[in-house]
Amino acid sequence: METHFFENFPARALERDMRITVFLPPDYFEQKNTTFPLLFFNDGQDMEEVGMADMLENLYQQKKIRQIIVIAIHADRDRMQEYGTAHQLDYKNRGAKAGLHAQFITQELIPNLRKRYRCTQAGWVYAGFSLGGLSAFDVAWHHPQFFSSIGVFSGSFWWRSEPSRDSDPDAHRIMIDMLTTDFKRKGMKFWFQTGTLDELDDRNGNGIIDSIDDTLDVIKGLKKLGYQEGEDIRYVEVINGEHNVPTWSKAMPDFLQWAFGK
Repeated sequence: METHFFENFPARALERDMRITVFLPPDYFEQKNTTFPLLFFNDGQDMEEVGMADMLENLYQQKKIRQIIVIAIHADRDRMQEYGTAHQLDYKNRGAKAGLHAQFITQELIPNLRKRYRCTQAGWVYAGFSLGGLSAFDVAWHHPQFFSSIGVFSGSFWWRSEPSRDSDPDAHRIMIDMLTTDFKRKGMKFWFQTGTLDELDDRNGNGIIDSIDDTLDVIKGLKKLGYQEGEDIRYVEVINGEHNVPTWSKAMPDFLQWAFGK
């Protein structure tokens, strides 16, 4: 059997089939007594363009990462509704199905994966691109019984409960506001990436584009909860990196080695 293939999982919560690409370690079927950690990835439809299969094979051959199972969850036309923050719609009422997406991951997909594959029981990693990165952060943060690490590529931390206003342009960012009233998840770790050309917008006029500003503010929020940069948090800024798959693919080996390095 190939080391990566498509699966269709019925997602009752979302009332549709969820298409998923599964990447197994090359010797998965020979290692009958070995369990493997899971990496969940939103926007799994982008994994072919990322070159995930070849990237994993190269890192395995170089012995730079442990063998893992990657669960790449495809988005569909409802992406703007299924991703977001489960506890709060954005000001345009987007993210209405984010809670159902989290329900599918935690109550339907995970029990199914535990039956189908030889995986560790917890301590998994959840990652995503852009809005999928915001979603990954939200799901993993609220379910530490499953996830111990989070990876966010160009995360949509601008996601806000009210429109931006000139009088206070940084107010009402949902994830950043949430961190100000939440508590530390013991042992959780975080990896963030931005590109210096992610966008051009600079809503507060401080000379830093919003994508970087918002990510740095999330990191500040995590530090206030007691997390330490370096020990618990890694931040990667890609010079001339754009808001696209080629940039995220360039940063992917760093993320994989951070999350699963030997």
